[in-house]
Formats: sequence, C-alpha cells, structure tokens
Amino acid sequence: MPKHWSVPKYTRREVNEAGRLLANAESSHDVPEDALEIINNWRSAHSWPLNTFKLGLVKKARQVSQSCTVAQRLKRLSSIAAKLQRFPEMKLSQMQDIAGCRAIVPSVAHVRQLVKLFQKSDIKHQALQADDYITNPKDSGYRSVHLKYKYFSDKNQAYNNLKVEIQLRSRLQHAWATAVETAGLFTDQALKSSQGSEDWLRFFALMGSAIALREKTPLVPNTPHSRGALKREISEYAQKLQVIGHLKGYTEALKTQEQVGARKDAHYYLIELDPLLGHLRITGYTENQLDRAMNDYLNVERSGIGSKTIKDSVLVSVLSINALKRAYPNYFIDTHRFIHTVEQVLRAPIGSGGSRGYAVSQQIPLPL
Repeated sequence: MPKHWSVPKYTRREVNEAGRLLANAESSHDVPEDALEIINNWRSAHSWPLNTFKLGLVKKARQVSQSCTVAQRLKRLSSIAAKLQRFPEMKLSQMQDIAGCRAIVPSVAHVRQLVKLFQKSDIKHQALQADDYITNPKDSGYRSVHLKYKYFSDKNQAYNNLKVEIQLRSRLQHAWATAVETAGLFTDQALKSSQGSEDWLRFFALMGSAIALREKTPLVPNTPHSRGALKREISEYAQKLQVIGHLKGYTEALKTQEQVGARKDAHYYLIELDPLLGHLRITGYTENQLDRAMNDYLNVERSGIGSKTIKDSVLVSVLSINALKRAYPNYFIDTHRFIHTVEQVLRAPIGSGGSRGYAVSQQIPLPL
C-alpha cells in the first residue's frame, strides 16, 4: 500500500450506518465517536484515488491552458450530512462526490477541449456518469461539466471502486459559483443547494444566463430570452438586494489572516473561515502529514455539526499557496470578478431585446 495514505477499514454497511447517524444528528454531541471515526476513515481513504485523478487532470489541463488552476478537496462533513438529508434514499457508500477535483480554465472553449482529452484518454478507471451543465444549465444558474469515475488499479486494489468527481469550469462560471457560496455563507443560507431567499436565488439564476450570453451557450431555464428583459430583471434584483454593496462589504469584513505551517513544501491546506469575526486561518501540511491533516479537519468540523454557527472549513490540495486563492476565492471573500461582471451587465445597452441573444456553442459528446 502507498505510504502515508489511509485505506478503507470498515465495511460498507458500517459506513452507511455511520452516515445515517450523521444525517439524523441535531448536534455534534448526537454523533457517536465511532461513527465519526468511520466517516473520517471512509473520506480519508478517497485521498489516494483523488490524488491520482488530480495528477491526470493537471496534465490534461496544462495541455489546454498554461493558466489553468487545478485543485482537489474532500467533501465537508456538513456537506455530507446535508446531502444525505436532501436525498434520504442515498447511502454514504454510494455518494459520488466525496472526493472531487476541479480545473478552472479561461473559457468554455477550453472546457470543451479538456472534455475531448478525457474522451481520448485510455485510462482504465470506469467512467460512471457525465453531466454537461453548460449545454443544460441547472435551474439555479449553475454551469460546468461534471465527470464521475470509479477508481481501478491492479496495484492498489484496496481503493478499487471508490468514486471521484471531476469538475471542469470556465473562469466566469467559477466566479459565479464563488459569489453564490460567499453570499450563502454571509447570509447563513444554503444558496449553493438552492435553499434560502427566493430573491437571492432568482438573482443568481439570472446572472447565470447573463454569463451564458457572454459565453454563447444556452441560457438558464425559466429566465428571459431577450437581453433587454434579462438586464431589466437583473437590475431590479441587484438594486433590491444591494448585491454589489453587500459583496464588497463581505470582502471588507475579512480583517485578519493567519497562516500556520504554510511552507513551500505544503501539499494540503486546512482553511477555516469565521465570517462574523472576519478571521481566516490557513494551516499547511506536507504530503506525509495527511493523517494529521485529516484529524485536524475532523476536530474543526466536530463543533459545527448541527450548530447555528456559520463558520466554514475545508481541507484542500493545490499546486501552490498562490493557487489557493484562485481555486477557493470564496474563503478569501474575493468576489471581484463576479462584481465586475454584474457591473458590466448593468452598464450594457439594452438593445432591441427581441432575440434570444445567444448562439449555442458546439456540444462535445461527454466521455462515457
């Protein structure tokens, strides 16, 4: 087995039972210690397959654009619990996005090129599912391409059948997703999961279409097809919600940043954000400190299970500390690219407003 990497120690029945206890917990005190240990081991065991897929993604993304950003993360306990609650029939062992890696590239054209590289790839891992949310945007306005795989190896069979999700996004799509997470965190709403204020959800759906117009891809369902109507409705909600003022204010709320052990050879970063105190703490770990990083991650998360706090934390891996902010700007309360996009939409001339306003980009068959 590879050194410094966890392997699954529990049966899938035990994993599923631990997931059920987590989903039903009202607070961290309601989750048995052994259940948290089982979940953490199951999550940590995905690190080796995830690292394998990330290395492949880095290689492919750099063929498409040298200015790409690639990152990986293990799903947060709060996100695992929320997903199990939203989908009561789902078992923890079936969840396909426990491990996820992401490539952010300059444009939709670059995303399509990256999809083609996966199509042509001869990797032996099993392709499970491919979702093109650019050609078929979600009602929320979310747009990207998701590729899901099942890991397979002749050498490291302990990890076989563990699942990894790959997300491919343009920079504008990433800016949109960052703004949704930031607004959701500061307003204490699960906007990312399409839960919360109808006004905020509508605004982000409209902005999803505005960005789709720029990228010449299909619009978000149930949003105006004319530029004029789209701009008027965006303007209405931007003013009603004071979107730009709030997003800029969130950025100013970050008063202190603390870095612990963020050395040049750090491979993992534990990010902890307290938006109420305006404090961001980043702890770095080397590649052989994964066990310590996972334990610290679990300890930070324990206090948040079922609590009313809006603190947020995540354990991620990026190629450098400089790439951390590009991959996870929401933790740095950095929504400048999205703010700029909103301002551009509001300044743009309405025009005739009589056309659909977009041309469908070429749809590339997904690698299944």
